[in-house]
Amino acid sequence: MKNFFDFLYKFNNKKIICLDGGGVRTIASMVFLKKLEAESGQKISDIFDMFVGTSAGAFNAACFAFGGFSAAKVKTFWSERYLEKIMKKSFFRDKVSLIQARPRYDNKGRLELLDEVFSNYTLNETKKPFLTFAYDIEKRTNAIFNSVDTPDILLKDAIAASSAAPMYFPTHQMADNSWMIDGSVITNNPTMIGYSYARKILDTNNIKILSIGSGKPTNKIDGEASKNWGGVGWLRNDIMGMLLDSEIHNEISKDIFNENYLRINSSLGSINRLLDDGSHENLEKIHLMGMEWWSTFGEETIKFLDG
Repeated sequence: MKNFFDFLYKFNNKKIICLDGGGVRTIASMVFLKKLEAESGQKISDIFDMFVGTSAGAFNAACFAFGGFSAAKVKTFWSERYLEKIMKKSFFRDKVSLIQARPRYDNKGRLELLDEVFSNYTLNETKKPFLTFAYDIEKRTNAIFNSVDTPDILLKDAIAASSAAPMYFPTHQMADNSWMIDGSVITNNPTMIGYSYARKILDTNNIKILSIGSGKPTNKIDGEASKNWGGVGWLRNDIMGMLLDSEIHNEISKDIFNENYLRINSSLGSINRLLDDGSHENLEKIHLMGMEWWSTFGEETIKFLDG
C-alpha cells in the first residue's frame, strides 16, 4: 500500500513559483500575489510547493518559503521606510567619485533587513523548499543554493549573494570566503533552473510553474547614435538591462512546458527602468502595473492553479 501512495505522490501535480529579479519593480509581483490571496482565499505559502527567485525575487520567494508570510506582509518590506534603509548611498559615491567608481549603496541597511527577517536560520529550516542562485566571481561559475543540496547555508547569506547587483551593492563574501554577485547575471528568469532542481526536490516531473517578471523595458534605443558609444555611453543607455534580458527563457519555457507554465509580465510603460527608483511617483506606477497584471492575468491564473 505504501508503494501505491508513493506512486500517486510522484504523479500528483506540484506547483512552484518563480520570481524574477528587478529591484523595486518586483513590488508589482507582490501586488499581484496579494490579489491572488484575496481571490483564492489561500496564502501564497499554501498554494505553492516550492519557491524560486533570483536577486530581489530571491528575497520575496524566501519570505514565503521560510516564514509563510502573506503577500501583504512581504510587500511591507518594500515600503518607502525600508527602501530608505536599504538604499543608503555610499559615502565614496556621493563625496568622491565623479563617475561611479564604487557601489552605489553600502551594504549595511540591506544586511540589517535580511538579519531582521531571517536571523541565523539556514536553508534547511524553511517551511517549504526554496532555491536561489548567485555567480561566484573567483571560480567563474554559478552557485545554486537550495534547501536540499546546501542545507547549512544561512538564508540571509544566500539572499545577500543573489541580490548583490553589480554597481548597486558590494560583492558578497560567503562563510566559505567565496565572493558572489547577483544571480541575475546568470539569468533574471529563474524558471528553467527552478524546474531542473524541483524535479529532484519534489520527486516528480508533474510540475506547474507560475513565473512572474518585473516589467520589460521597451523604450527604443537609438541605433544610429549607438555606433559612437564607449563604456559610459552604453551604461547610460541600459546595456545592463539588455544583458539581463531573459525573455528568451520565457519563450523556451512556453515551448517546453506548454499548459503547465504561465508567465505574468508586461511592458514597463512609464515606470523607470532602473532598479532603485524608490520615489513615491515611481512606486505608485509599479503598484498600478501589479493591478493591471491582475486585471489581465488574474482569472487565468486562478484557473491555471486550480487545474
